[in-house]
Amino acid sequence: MAKKSLQTVIPRWRYYFVMLALVSLPIVVLAKIAQLQIMPDEEHGVDFLQTQGDARAIRQEAIPAYRGLITDRNGEPLAVSTPVTTLIANPQHIKQFAKPQQILQLAQALNISEAQLKARLKRYRNKSFMHLARQLPTAEAEAILSLQIPGVSGRQEYKRFYPAGEVTAQLVGFTDINDDGQEGMELAYNAWLTGEPGAKKVVKDLAGRVIKDIALVKPAHAGDSLRLSIDLRVQYAAYRALKASVQKHQAKSGSVVVLDVESGEVLAMANQPSFNPNDRSNLQAGAVRNRAITDMMEPGSTVKPFTILAALESGKFQPDTLVDTNPGYLKVSYKTFVDPSNYGVLDLAGVLQKSSQVGTTKLALALNPDATRQVFERMGFGEPVGSGFPGETLGNLPGHRNWDPVTQATFAFGYGLSVSSLQLARAYAVLANNGYRKEVSLVALDGQPEGVKVMDPSMVETVRNMLQAASSDQGTGKRAMIDGYSVGGKTGTLHKVKAGGGYDQNRYMSAFAGLSPIENPRLVTIVVIDEPRDGDYFGGLVAAPVFSEVTGNALRLLQVTPDQLDSNRTVASLLRASKKRGDS
Repeated sequence: MAKKSLQTVIPRWRYYFVMLALVSLPIVVLAKIAQLQIMPDEEHGVDFLQTQGDARAIRQEAIPAYRGLITDRNGEPLAVSTPVTTLIANPQHIKQFAKPQQILQLAQALNISEAQLKARLKRYRNKSFMHLARQLPTAEAEAILSLQIPGVSGRQEYKRFYPAGEVTAQLVGFTDINDDGQEGMELAYNAWLTGEPGAKKVVKDLAGRVIKDIALVKPAHAGDSLRLSIDLRVQYAAYRALKASVQKHQAKSGSVVVLDVESGEVLAMANQPSFNPNDRSNLQAGAVRNRAITDMMEPGSTVKPFTILAALESGKFQPDTLVDTNPGYLKVSYKTFVDPSNYGVLDLAGVLQKSSQVGTTKLALALNPDATRQVFERMGFGEPVGSGFPGETLGNLPGHRNWDPVTQATFAFGYGLSVSSLQLARAYAVLANNGYRKEVSLVALDGQPEGVKVMDPSMVETVRNMLQAASSDQGTGKRAMIDGYSVGGKTGTLHKVKAGGGYDQNRYMSAFAGLSPIENPRLVTIVVIDEPRDGDYFGGLVAAPVFSEVTGNALRLLQVTPDQLDSNRTVASLLRASKKRGDS
């Protein structure tokens, strides 16, 4: 039986319909795409797509603000901000896109092991941000970024640098890694120095790398600069002399303050031990303290000039009044006050020159103790200096309802009250300014502030001349003398207080407070050496030579005209000697 071939007959209309549908489908798709791209009111149109795309690619980044410069009075930089780069990463992107070889390269570039890097990435595996390395030099960071590792990017920051290093460390202070002030003037003036960060919009790729900047949202504003009162040249001289003395005498610590008496500005403030603010990896807590401002001490004999002032002001004593110190000791109640030698009969200048405990005790017992205290108070003891420095001490100036004779005597020569080196400098500046008290400043001033009269100028001048005798060949402060300049000052050798009360007979604080030149004083310098341990401990042996070196260098640096030449020396020879020492 013959086979019949079967043929499927497709109607013509159906063929054309299918072909039309196939041709129309791309047109419909293109039309829909055009609609989404062009029609802004479409539910999922161009605005929606643009927003979604921007949300995945456009980011707003902070623009770091430059922290204000800190300089000395002459514009020499003490704290500057330098640009650095911080490496950041998206751990999720690294896990998703980075190759094993790239992980190894990154670890090597960061100078850590591959295992350490993987452990860090694992800790942040659920985060989209982590720091890889903070504040790298720009060239070093760029070398790592050039590896083009997915998820790794850089962020510009600023790092604080201190050109003078340990010389100004306690005064200037330092900032933390986020550029916020932590110590010193960096902390005291943090709001002034801190700038206002800006912001910008950028496009980033999937790996977190910035492709391009789009727009500036807000410009960054740099912080304001701060001009300190110190003269870096004088600061170096003070620091060098102090460090040498502390090392020579194996002392626990020390501080030096140099004050411009005309303006009240601090020209130098040095401390030992110190530290390098640029590398604080081995920082010791005690080295951070600005001891000249924060530490209290009993001033001892350095306040005897003010007791002499109280005696003159009382009207009971005149400069030529004689005080009998025989036989070299004096028993008062339960305590005996002893001089190193029997000085016999002394006038007031002699009492100060010899630093006689017996003579000072007789003066103190003849005075109203509250009147003596009032003189100390007018000098600024027991009051804040107002420097604005963090941790500034108020000191302690006690008032007693009933003064027993021993307290009355010891108070008059500096025991039972506490001051800072800066407070003592302010008090001596009253002697230099003919009885006018000017407040001290750590910030450079424009012009000279007016002082407040607190003592009779003629009495102050008298005591100032007595201080010159105390720093002469016959006085306890003879090692404070300076070639070519007259000097007035007072030594102090202070027993330190024991932890359980009373005074330690083997632990001392050596001090010298003085001014120069005598007729028209320009500088007041305070030197404190804490616990000298090489045998010498008297203020005249330990602190006075530091005063001489520091103040002499400072006077020459400030070009103060020498006022005292003997027959064997001339101004020219002094200038030649100055050049040999390297003074400018």
